[in-house]
Amino acid sequence: MRYFDHNATHPLSAVARAAWLDAVERLPSNPSSPHRWGTRVANALDEAREQVAHLLGCHPSEIVWTSGATESNNAALHHLSRNTSGPVLVSAIEHPAVLAATRRWLGDRSRTIPVTAEGVVDIAWIEHQLRAGLIAGVVVMAANNETGVLQPWSELATLCEAHGVSYSCDAAQWIGKLPAHLIGRCSLVVGCAHKFGGPQGVGFLKGPAKLAPLLVGGPQEEGRRGGTENVAGILSMVAALRDRAASLPASDSSASTALDIRLAWRDQFISRLKTLLPQTRIVGESVPRLWNTVAALMPGTADCRRRWVVKLDRLGCAVSTGSACSSGREQPSHVLSAMGIASGESDRMLRFSAGWETTEEDWNELLETIRRAAIDLGAGPS
Repeated sequence: MRYFDHNATHPLSAVARAAWLDAVERLPSNPSSPHRWGTRVANALDEAREQVAHLLGCHPSEIVWTSGATESNNAALHHLSRNTSGPVLVSAIEHPAVLAATRRWLGDRSRTIPVTAEGVVDIAWIEHQLRAGLIAGVVVMAANNETGVLQPWSELATLCEAHGVSYSCDAAQWIGKLPAHLIGRCSLVVGCAHKFGGPQGVGFLKGPAKLAPLLVGGPQEEGRRGGTENVAGILSMVAALRDRAASLPASDSSASTALDIRLAWRDQFISRLKTLLPQTRIVGESVPRLWNTVAALMPGTADCRRRWVVKLDRLGCAVSTGSACSSGREQPSHVLSAMGIASGESDRMLRFSAGWETTEEDWNELLETIRRAAIDLGAGPS
């Protein structure tokens, strides 16, 4: 099976698997226990915290271990609800977990940030709102999970700093794929292990020292998150993150052969797909996107995406229709709707998302599988 659904879950990497097994064998104790075994585990978590902080460009004390992006986003929005007053600006293209947390914790305090036709937040609109005053916070992701479109998080961090406003950035799709050494500038940053080859059920939140705890019941994480830490999961996640970071440039201006090669494979696939099926439209094609993601509006009638997914699956390629957390719903994608794409068109979208282990041969095989599926569906050349 050729796997092209890494934005939903990246399979566990060999490095992460080895780190998890090692932690289970060497560090079986509770990090809150007072004996030497407990101290060893607590020290391992502190070292892991330092490593994540170094990769993000923040202080280790700002890193809180969580169960993943959903908890982290809820914790971030919960913190904003408890520590700010006034409207919070939330982009229209956030992950469903962020939008649900916004409704739960902010209610009518939220204001929706519009996006361009290419799926980038309207930063001029945000700046106008900030200059008008009274804004309590801004919530904008780093990279969209459905389209792969990159958001101007660095510019937003600077803008929010200048206005003394908290900025929460869901970086689950960015971290582990692109350089994250400055993303720690954001007030709150969400990271998730299973998006870059770590285990499911573990993540982190970069937040303030006085983060209002979402989960209570214990003094863990300096009182910012109750509950015994997932030690093996955390150490496995950090091992995967270090491994991914080794393939990324040290700065925005540095060259990265690994990234350039994978970007070339993606672009070659897009070019050949559009030649094979000229009616195909690539979402956000004219703006920077994740090197691993292609969101394509496929030829066919409304809601043909299910038929494409089933056919491609039977032919040996696993792809998606968009966010894994919203797939199966009947409503059109809120991301595409925000971009002005009509529901009839959005019902034709497929998302192809590769991983670090995806090869050029995999991309070529995906294209061939699409060709065969198109023939069977009556949507392409015979």
